[in-house]
Amino acid sequence: MNITTKSIPVKTSKRCDMIDITAQVAAAVAESGITEGDCIIFCQHTTGGITINENADPDVVHDMLMTLEELFPKNRPGYRHNEGNSDSHIKSTLTGCSEQVLIKGGRLTLGVWQGIYFCEYDGPRNRAVQIQVRGI
Repeated sequence: MNITTKSIPVKTSKRCDMIDITAQVAAAVAESGITEGDCIIFCQHTTGGITINENADPDVVHDMLMTLEELFPKNRPGYRHNEGNSDSHIKSTLTGCSEQVLIKGGRLTLGVWQGIYFCEYDGPRNRAVQIQVRGI
């Protein structure tokens, strides 16, 4: 089994956002030369996340971020974490810090409407996403 790793930078411009990183992940898979295996996309940040969702209609991102903000507002009374970003930690936990995508024929096996997103919940910031490609 071969393993390659790559770190990709992600610069966010809003407090909460979802950045489509599908092209960068696909490029990392192509650069690896691995044709059959899997790809792990991992976020090392406790106020960010990785998710797979629709990337054809930007209203999906809008609706997801709006709903997360309604459920977990920034200034909810009772938060105890003194940095003012308790909502960001909760959103990150719900999204999760990684995704795994199978590779077949040297390509990600995403569905036709799926994209890979870095989720920012405490920006704007300079972030990094780790990509590991494993296989043959």
